[in-house]
Amino acid sequence: MRIVIDNGSGFCFGVRRAIATLEQELRRKGSIHCVGDIVHNEREIERLQKLGLKIIDNAGLSKLKNSSVLFRAHGEPPASYEIVEKNNLKLIDATCPVVLKLQQSIRLAWQKQKKLGGQVVLFGKKGHAEVIGLMGQTDNECILVEDESQIDSIDPNKPCVVFAQTTKDPQQYMSLLQKIQARTSIKIEAHNSICRQMADRAEQLKSFALQYDTILFVGGAKSSNSKVLYGICKDINPSSYFLTSEEDLQMSWFESKPEAIGIFGATSTPLWLMERVKARCMEMLNV
Repeated sequence: MRIVIDNGSGFCFGVRRAIATLEQELRRKGSIHCVGDIVHNEREIERLQKLGLKIIDNAGLSKLKNSSVLFRAHGEPPASYEIVEKNNLKLIDATCPVVLKLQQSIRLAWQKQKKLGGQVVLFGKKGHAEVIGLMGQTDNECILVEDESQIDSIDPNKPCVVFAQTTKDPQQYMSLLQKIQARTSIKIEAHNSICRQMADRAEQLKSFALQYDTILFVGGAKSSNSKVLYGICKDINPSSYFLTSEEDLQMSWFESKPEAIGIFGATSTPLWLMERVKARCMEMLNV
């Protein structure tokens, strides 16, 4: 029996950069506040909290005075930066460069469309940290579309510029764009704003899932990226199982006696967690 961890899995660049920045600050100061979970993986959060990470929400940010605060890779809306300045906080801005570029693009598009009487559409998940930051660039006037059933909220008689949350599924985005365009005679302006690493990870997963009898997909329960990638994995290989840690492993998953088991992780999944899953799996199966 072979048990293999995908060599391309693990943190994406933006998350890796944010956590490295946080760890550096923790070594210097012993503790630091972060607005929201720095990564959507419960096990990694537990590890970082033991090192001194203190997670606060936006209400907590408003109350924080004369201290340091870190903005995670997901980015923040303009209102958060205003609070930082008002409360005399030292900002460690770990916003992912890909997200930062998208924030700037969507803000410029919104300013332009306001003058033209047009509209800006965002394909994203309501309430997601990145989406909150992106919506904030437009004073929350951007039209948020979570799936194809909501495209009626887009006026077919107005110019339209469309963006996607960086972690959305590329195929779903292309399908959405086609349906939006089919409703109007005005050519829509569509931006390929999905993170290249996310898109590549999806293609990599499709190939990986076919090479193994059983796939163990390791991800965070709150991770949008995990849900998207696991859905792709399950469609390709029905013998795919989602777990947040080695504690979730079940013997029933291996009743078919697979000869090869593949372990894949989301862009928010740390390598050390996948290694724990592999070790526990080997122990259970006496490999």
